[in-house]
Amino acid sequence: MPLMRKDDIRAMSSEDRRKKVVEMRTELVRLKTMVKAGGSIDNPSRIRELRKTIAQILTIDNEEGQAEGKKK
Repeated sequence: MPLMRKDDIRAMSSEDRRKKVVEMRTELVRLKTMVKAGGSIDNPSRIRELRKTIAQILTIDNEEGQAEGKKK
């Protein structure tokens, strides 16, 4: 199950997307640190979900940035 749907990401403002990426990256670093330290996490697939969602947000943000650039 994805963390965020693409429609939800597109509905967000650019500033909200950036905040969400920072929040998700922080969580990703925390989870990776726990794994490296030898601890176990409740949901190991959460790391993959976070990576994919971050990539989706950045891709959509980049697409909309390029579309604005072409309009001007």
